[in-house]
Amino acid sequence: MIEDRRGCIDYDESGEGGPTVVLVPGSCSTGSAWRPIISRWGSGLRFVTTSLLGYGGTDERRTDLDADISHEAEVLEAVIRRAACPVHLVGHSFGGLTALAVALRNKVPLLTLSILEAPAPEILRQMGEHSHYNAFREMSAAYFHAFHTGNREAIRQMIDFYGGEGTFASWPRRVRDYAVETTAVNLLDWTCAYDFSLTPACLARILVPTLVLWGGESHPAIKRANQLLGQCMNASTVSLEGAAHFMISTHAEEVTRELARHVTRSHFTRASEVSTAAT
Repeated sequence: MIEDRRGCIDYDESGEGGPTVVLVPGSCSTGSAWRPIISRWGSGLRFVTTSLLGYGGTDERRTDLDADISHEAEVLEAVIRRAACPVHLVGHSFGGLTALAVALRNKVPLLTLSILEAPAPEILRQMGEHSHYNAFREMSAAYFHAFHTGNREAIRQMIDFYGGEGTFASWPRRVRDYAVETTAVNLLDWTCAYDFSLTPACLARILVPTLVLWGGESHPAIKRANQLLGQCMNASTVSLEGAAHFMISTHAEEVTRELARHVTRSHFTRASEVSTAAT
């Protein structure tokens, strides 16, 4: 745990030495979501996990009037500073969008960046992909309305948009209960995502070696948003056959393989570059 003046931040380490990989989970989740990946990645790495604002032990800092993604980025930057070295940053879902914000702010040293299905509707709007952008807007409008009119399981609509019809119902009870419990936090996440201005020009400024990964079975709007992110950043891109949004649990073996390949390919070159720049 990091004791910050603005509230606590989840922080956990595992592994023995070697390159440091910071793994950022998505909404309605905590750092434990990465256990299937960590267990498959193997030895020789140091893993750091955290939770986003309002989840796990990380205190909320945002309000309905101020849900700017800078609050999320500041928390993740504190985690990276505690890790005390340049890191390989990996983010899933809203954690991926937060990782993207950290890369754009350029306040902490990154060796590589990996983004797994970031919710990035703004890049769709910026690139004129109006039908895909509207798919996000229609889903979130119905979701917000359901919650504010008393539907306790309103978040089911969002989860099934991402994972396909029946995804929410298929989850264990404790996982469904946590999603329901943190619905109000997730609404702030969506406000934050829509307010996060992403343009091709700003994305092109990210020079860190980047991997953008999406599921081959994911919603077309999600796939297209991440395709555009990869295009604008000149990133390596992977469409994971048979996977959908919750791939870090359903396709952990395949996800780990792609992440390990990206990190290994870039590590030694980037570590040398970052060390040189620091001196």
